[in-house]
Amino acid sequence: MSAPQTVAPPGAAHRLAALAERALGGPLPVRLRAWDGSESGPAGTPVVVVRSRRALRRLLWNPGELGLAQAYVTGELDVEGDLRDGLRGMWAAARERGLHAPRLTPADRARALATAVRLGVLGPPPAAPAAQARLRGGLHTRARDRAAISHHYDLSNDFYALLLDETMAYSCGYWASGRPDVAPADAQRAKLELICRKLGLRPGSRLLDIGCGWGSLTLYAARHHDVRVTAVTLASEQAAYVRARVREYGLEQRVEVLCRDYRDIEGGMYDAVATVEMGEHVGDAEYPAFAAALHRLVRPRGRVLVQQMSRGRDAPGGGPFIEAYIAPDMHMRPLGETTALLEGAGLEVRHTESLREHYARTIGAWHRTLEERRDAFVRLVGEETVRVWRLYLVGGALAFEEGRMGVDQILSVRPGPRGDAAMPLTTAPWYEGLDRR
Repeated sequence: MSAPQTVAPPGAAHRLAALAERALGGPLPVRLRAWDGSESGPAGTPVVVVRSRRALRRLLWNPGELGLAQAYVTGELDVEGDLRDGLRGMWAAARERGLHAPRLTPADRARALATAVRLGVLGPPPAAPAAQARLRGGLHTRARDRAAISHHYDLSNDFYALLLDETMAYSCGYWASGRPDVAPADAQRAKLELICRKLGLRPGSRLLDIGCGWGSLTLYAARHHDVRVTAVTLASEQAAYVRARVREYGLEQRVEVLCRDYRDIEGGMYDAVATVEMGEHVGDAEYPAFAAALHRLVRPRGRVLVQQMSRGRDAPGGGPFIEAYIAPDMHMRPLGETTALLEGAGLEVRHTESLREHYARTIGAWHRTLEERRDAFVRLVGEETVRVWRLYLVGGALAFEEGRMGVDQILSVRPGPRGDAAMPLTTAPWYEGLDRR
């Protein structure tokens, strides 16, 4: 009689796949490879590598996106091959198979706990990665807003100089001709010129640039349109950078740089006000007051341009990863809700333009730079921060590609005493020759 054959117990990957399929309501859209070498899941799909039991412990304590992000950032979990292709494939497969976000019943939770015991992953919560934001205080107080901005924008000027092109514009570019071979720096200059034209800037005009970043619009408007600019930022690193460029270009008589909260801007009667991708950081409850400040700061018949990210009507926008690692306390809303808030403050919305596809190109360029200069980035900020930015840029580009996020330019005017707006009858001149800049 032959000896009875023994059946090897299922590997970690098989146990995890069974648990995940039950929670998702369908077959996995990926293949799993666990720390013990076991694999499970459909061939020909992205391979998710669980390198450590610690990754699962993070998911036990932070189920969902935040736990997955923590595990990826620390390298305890990875996607084999190109991350962008992997995420695109996972999301497409999940949509095709009708998978839903995990909905754990008490029985599912008990089963997950039993699996965790078998795999030896129980334990105290792992410490959050160092790159994760740790904010204190009431939501959108001045101190907390300053800390939130500092977390992202004060990473270091050297980091952003390595990532961005020579314009130092950390916002969506504009491919005026539509040609993909246009350099990112030229697309940024076309965007800056488009903003100046929409605002109707003339030599001697007074421009207020709220959330000026590293001064791309401030410097461009002062140098190419001979305007006087007040540039405002909460980030001390940015303010120092812009002041240095102002001295370098000899613009001290035309540019003033303030490291200040927009709520503390005094005076008013500016000919034009611009705020480029800053409104997302204002907060939901605080946005009506922000819109009222835009109205107060611009003169009658003066123009206000808001370039701002939005979310689709049924898309959440942001998410736990963005909140924890990139833009704490950020709030995005559909475009229509923002225009209603601007109109509620007394501004007349005259023109909106979606730049969604342009942002996918812009972020794609930043991602290529990150990968091409990866070793330099690691030396500068460390492996963990590089992984944060890889996930951020890849996920962001896909969100814009798939319409879950958008970005729009909204041009408004503060009407004059008799309702006059002094606006052109046609927008055609705004776009003439942009592709040659």
